[in-house]
Amino acid sequence: MPTALPERPDQRTTEPSALSRPGRSPALTSGRGPAAARIGALTICQAALMVGLGLLIIGPAGGLYPLTVEDRVNEGFEHLRNGSLSDVSLIASEAGNTATVVIITALACLGLILIPRLPRWREAVFLAVSVSLQALVFLVISTSVDRDRPDVDRLDASPPTASYTSGHTGAATALYGGLAVLALSRIRGPWRKAVGGLLLLIPLLVAVARLYRGMHHPSDVIGGLLNGSLSLLIVGRHLLADGSPTPPPSNAMEVALETAAERSERVAGHTVVIVNPTVTDDAQRDSLRLVLEQHGHHAAEFVSTTAEDPGGGQAAAAIVAGASLVVVCGGDGTVRAAADALAGSGVPLAVVPCGTGNLLARNLGLPLKPADALAAALSGGPRRIDIGRIEGDSLPARRFTAMAGAGLDAAMLENTGDRAKSAWGWPAYVVAGVSSLRAPRMSVSIRLDNGPVLHRTARMVLLANVGRVQGGAALVPAAEPDDGLLDLAVFDPHGPTGWLRALGILLRGRSKPPHPRAQGSFPPAGGENTGTPVEYFAFRRAELRFTSVQPREADGDPVRPGRLLVAEVEPGALTVLLPSGGA
Repeated sequence: MPTALPERPDQRTTEPSALSRPGRSPALTSGRGPAAARIGALTICQAALMVGLGLLIIGPAGGLYPLTVEDRVNEGFEHLRNGSLSDVSLIASEAGNTATVVIITALACLGLILIPRLPRWREAVFLAVSVSLQALVFLVISTSVDRDRPDVDRLDASPPTASYTSGHTGAATALYGGLAVLALSRIRGPWRKAVGGLLLLIPLLVAVARLYRGMHHPSDVIGGLLNGSLSLLIVGRHLLADGSPTPPPSNAMEVALETAAERSERVAGHTVVIVNPTVTDDAQRDSLRLVLEQHGHHAAEFVSTTAEDPGGGQAAAAIVAGASLVVVCGGDGTVRAAADALAGSGVPLAVVPCGTGNLLARNLGLPLKPADALAAALSGGPRRIDIGRIEGDSLPARRFTAMAGAGLDAAMLENTGDRAKSAWGWPAYVVAGVSSLRAPRMSVSIRLDNGPVLHRTARMVLLANVGRVQGGAALVPAAEPDDGLLDLAVFDPHGPTGWLRALGILLRGRSKPPHPRAQGSFPPAGGENTGTPVEYFAFRRAELRFTSVQPREADGDPVRPGRLLVAEVEPGALTVLLPSGGA
């Protein structure tokens, strides 16, 4: 991880920052519209996920272990009851009661705002919004999933809502978990961890109390814990971790020049910064210029991409002009275009994520804030990584750095508008993906490294140089950008059970699939799918032929549909600057 330059007294500006101006919430000032839209979109996804899990529990998954033993768990708690435990459980249960949660939330928010020398508007908004959104999602769940309460003697009057999920547990998780987050991140002192730990214990006590009092099934309280945790994650990610660029102070450039002048080593050569003007503004450019100056890259040349040339021409021109470093600020499409020109040149690339997916940056271990990512890259060193090359019918050869594919993922990208991506970020892909699920399966013939032909049906196929996507999910767990191979993932889940099995495979992850040549044999030729919802293969060259025209994509950009994809790896063809431990 890069370390920030030590602050000196003369670096501080006398201008009050937006975070220090009294009487105004930074979380509510202008420029927060996209954050609010992303929170709203993610909350919709959260509600859909929770409702979907609930429908699975009362539907096709109801006869599966461990749901089949839930009644015995409730009966076991019923047999444990005595006067003392019942009194304790009542106190714990009341900690998640609606009135209790509302009062404590209001008092905590008032304290954060009114305590002298704070005021912490951002933290107050984080807590209030987390609790409120959890309650909103709970209402959607309880009206969508009609689950009966356990068939035991209940110690409390049954509320009008259904058993799934536990509203007490969800509210307690959002409230006390939110307070724990604030305690662990904002309190300084020896009691920080103890306070945070005690606060995190309260939702668990509420969950056990609800089981003891016969009000919920075990899966109901687990759902409540998940619902509250997701609300905290979504809101905290957007309100506590401010992703907006911070404009440099008025005297920052002079300080940067002075700091750079004191360095004993100087960076030789010319630096070119390629920026996508649709996702970078003047404030971000100033911040990036400041970071470059701090690391000895003086008088960097900034050039913008265009609709006709998304980065390849600018990168090629930089090579011809003798650039010693090319910095690319944009999404995966901009990085792909520049990397296509830089491959094999030896000129290092510094990736600055400014787009929607930012898959390459995520997999290289770079921070997702543009200035932080650039500082991390410049503080590290050069590393050679692989790059993929695809071509097909009506598709000229082009390189990709992260993933290419056909089927559901390409249809999802085609159905995602630029306006939705700008407003919601990557959750816009989720919404488009749901609408693309109705597309029919495709039939594909696969030949890996001149081996026998495999016949498969699939929802989508992915050709991966890297494996992780948004949220840290490992879509292709074994894919690594520097192993000299590409990975093929064939997704073909059937029905809700198939999607659950696919999710389980992705959550477990797996080791690198053996390369066929290393084993002296290939997968058996012919035949249909093996029955598994996800199959993985490693290869150097793959040829995929579809029986019908399929949508196709490369690094998040739709390309012309077709029936053929040929992919090949170019080992170590791209040089990138990475922080220590990256990739």
